[in-house]
Amino acid sequence: MKRTALSLVIAATLFTGPLLADELVDANAKNGGSVVVTYQNDVATLDPAIGYDWQNWSMIKSLFDGLMDYKPGTTELVKDLAEDYSISADGLVYSFTLKKGVKFHNGREMKASDVKYSLERTVNPKTQSPGSGFFSSIAGYEDVTGGKSETLSGVEATDDYHVKITLSAPNATFLHIMAINFASVVPKEEVEKWGADFGKHPVGTGAYSLGEWKLGQQIVFKKNPAYFHTGLPHLDTITFEVGQDPMVALLRLEKGEVDIAGDGVPPAKFLQFKNDPKFKDRMVVGEQLHTGYLTLKTTLPPFDNLKVRQAVNMAISKDRIVRIINGRATPANQPLPPAMPGYDKAFKGYAYDVEGAKKLLAEAGFAKGFDTELFVMNTEPQPRIAQSIQQDLAKVGIRAQIKSLAQANVIAAGSAKDQAPMVWSGGMGWIADFPDPSNFYGPILGCSGAVDGGWNWSLYCNKKLDADAAKADAMAKPEQSAERIALWSKIFTDVMADAPWVPIFNEQRFTVRSERMAGGNDLYVDPVHVPVNYDHIWVK
Repeated sequence: MKRTALSLVIAATLFTGPLLADELVDANAKNGGSVVVTYQNDVATLDPAIGYDWQNWSMIKSLFDGLMDYKPGTTELVKDLAEDYSISADGLVYSFTLKKGVKFHNGREMKASDVKYSLERTVNPKTQSPGSGFFSSIAGYEDVTGGKSETLSGVEATDDYHVKITLSAPNATFLHIMAINFASVVPKEEVEKWGADFGKHPVGTGAYSLGEWKLGQQIVFKKNPAYFHTGLPHLDTITFEVGQDPMVALLRLEKGEVDIAGDGVPPAKFLQFKNDPKFKDRMVVGEQLHTGYLTLKTTLPPFDNLKVRQAVNMAISKDRIVRIINGRATPANQPLPPAMPGYDKAFKGYAYDVEGAKKLLAEAGFAKGFDTELFVMNTEPQPRIAQSIQQDLAKVGIRAQIKSLAQANVIAAGSAKDQAPMVWSGGMGWIADFPDPSNFYGPILGCSGAVDGGWNWSLYCNKKLDADAAKADAMAKPEQSAERIALWSKIFTDVMADAPWVPIFNEQRFTVRSERMAGGNDLYVDPVHVPVNYDHIWVK
């Protein structure tokens, strides 16, 4: 997931026990109260089929539910709207039993037909959902996306409380897909009532409902008293104030006027808050499922030469780049972040070695270096990071001209065949859509992403690794989990042998909360409910 903006132990197998309220609710939590959260940018939509940025992701999760979710503050799958589920021996059929008595915010009970409708709505090209492709493994997907049908043949509501989903091929990530926002259940009558404006009038089954929306000013969430998870949420209301400069938001937080600075701590204020004793216990830091990287367009000379790409990997000082952002990240040596299953702790990657880089360039026929371009988003601190990369490349003879552009222009150039030989992904670095290594391959390193408009800006396509990736995703049986993760680990180290990227850092998220806010730190840097798990936070 491209989103501007946890030392966790990741469960490699699925959580299959019952989802009990007392397993999820903090026994110490107090109910009641209201909080203020600030954001600089307005919210574009709260439609779960459309919203796809880090700001509205967790807001949508608090308004809607899906069949599956994650244990708060972790990447451990749990059942949500699903009371239970089973998987056929061949891994093709998922049978879900729904919880009874779950009601939408409009008072109607949620039924199996709503699950079917919601999935079909997301996949339907008329919806223009950026998440449609996640459901490509469901039988009938191509008929819907190709305009031949408006119903998914693989989704069947067998009665009011049972849904059977048939896949065209086994997919080990399918339960994760059922937990992302795009799989949220919505009521057909409300979607038809509001049409394209449903995102401004959202109705779900979530912990909160929409109370008020003043465009460009604020959004108010109010507690859903009929929420099916007993004891949640804790807060009565949440007010999201938009149009708030992050620096001003922090000043207001110091005065007690704001409870959560949604945009985090800007670099300019980072050291002040880090070193201020009164904020020691209120500063929240967590690892994200994120990697920031430099892409090398493998189809453009001289980056079609492996030795050149390896030399670039060796030429860049990642430690220096981390210092530029005040130590708010850890240096990376592979595409996967450390908190992701499949991350290879033993893998060393390419060491910083200026002389070694020069030697490789000479062997590739570029002893005198070459001229190239480095594209970067034009918001701080990205240009400064690009300048650091530029200086490092100059030491080995690579003369990179920086092209500092608006985000949309960088994205457009990144996927073009004849532009953007190098792109620093900063501000657009990949954050996982769901906590599985496959999500770090297909969109940004797989052949399917190496297309116009795609996110694979290296245009890297290794058909053998694509086949290995398909094999890994077909390992859907729980007993295959360890073998599957090992295969994914090898896929990413094999990627690094081809060096289509320079992994730069795994960015950490820093935020600060008011003195009265409570709930574990992992709720404020939740790896899945990015950035905040609003359902579980509370005030003292």
